[in-house]
Amino acid sequence: MTQKIKILQLCAVDTTVWCLLTPLIDELIKNGYNVHVACSPEKYTEKLKKQGYKIKSIKIKRNFSPISNLKSLWQIYKFIKKEKFDIVHVHTPIAAFIGRIAAKLAHTPIIIYTAHGFYFHENMSFLQKKLYIGLEKFCGRYFTDMLFTQSYEDKITAINEKIISKDKVVWISNGVNIEKFNIPPDKNLKYSLGFKDTDKIIGFTGRLTKEKGIEELIIAIKKVIKTIPQAKLLVIGDTLTSDREGFNKNLIQENNLENKIFFTGFYEDVFRLLSIINIFVLPSYREGMPKSILEAMAAGKPVIATNIRGCREEVVDGVTGLLVPVKNPEALAQAIIKILSNPEMAKKMGEAGKKRAREKFDEKMVLEKELKIYQKLIEEKL
Repeated sequence: MTQKIKILQLCAVDTTVWCLLTPLIDELIKNGYNVHVACSPEKYTEKLKKQGYKIKSIKIKRNFSPISNLKSLWQIYKFIKKEKFDIVHVHTPIAAFIGRIAAKLAHTPIIIYTAHGFYFHENMSFLQKKLYIGLEKFCGRYFTDMLFTQSYEDKITAINEKIISKDKVVWISNGVNIEKFNIPPDKNLKYSLGFKDTDKIIGFTGRLTKEKGIEELIIAIKKVIKTIPQAKLLVIGDTLTSDREGFNKNLIQENNLENKIFFTGFYEDVFRLLSIINIFVLPSYREGMPKSILEAMAAGKPVIATNIRGCREEVVDGVTGLLVPVKNPEALAQAIIKILSNPEMAKKMGEAGKKRAREKFDEKMVLEKELKIYQKLIEEKL
């Protein structure tokens, strides 16, 4: 039966496909499904096409822009109507909102939404939060057959806020390819990037935007090097053209950190870079269930993250790493100093993190759960 099932994976930008969705797409194809993808074209579209993925380029803004959003909705609707998909599976906030409406208007039998992290969060203003919850409730009630949440907190929130009925929400968690990150330090790579054996490398992976806490991290590094002069920051990632805002790059020069911070841009073999760091830091303002933390844990690195949804589900404070308050460079600096100054603690936390990743965050378990729900919905609705 699955030979005939036609699926659309829809998200805002091709970076999401490249970094997050290919394991699911590959698993679906392996199981006989006919999978297409629609997203805005950025740097990965041609690479994905060369690898054999069926990509439809549709411009989708990542922020609310009524005219642009309506244009995208119309383009998505026409594509879905033409291709007659059996399942439309949407990702990322704006694409998920307009994509579900388009799919319903096109009479798609099954509409699935993965909340990689609801856009609303605990640090948002009351009115903003209520607005975004209202939009989620609207789509959840009328345009969604199944909601996958990566964060368990999001599942509870979806039920408590009545975003969708209890029987239509499933917590799938998040996962990574554990074995891929289980490698020894790549010393040749370390030297080629300009690091020395004596350097204490702090790693960060993510989009370079203000909400990822990169500015607080830069300020924290200034404080850290006063205690640990050999500390250096390795920043893996970049700012997307679709990002609403970048970050204040002047902070680097203002704090005389030009020789302390190393930028790689987007790097395909992240596991190689993670092998050379001593500690991983993610000081975001909001997250869903960040894959970057799971990758660092799988690589056996202690993790420092902000005490927010998703991060606190992955990091066990005091066991696999440390949790710090949002927008607090001082607390962030002290946590970094604490772990870098105690190699035995760092080693224990890294080992505990690797064990936790292997037991709870193997992507094989996540994919198995998703495919079971797919099959259940197909049996019920097709």
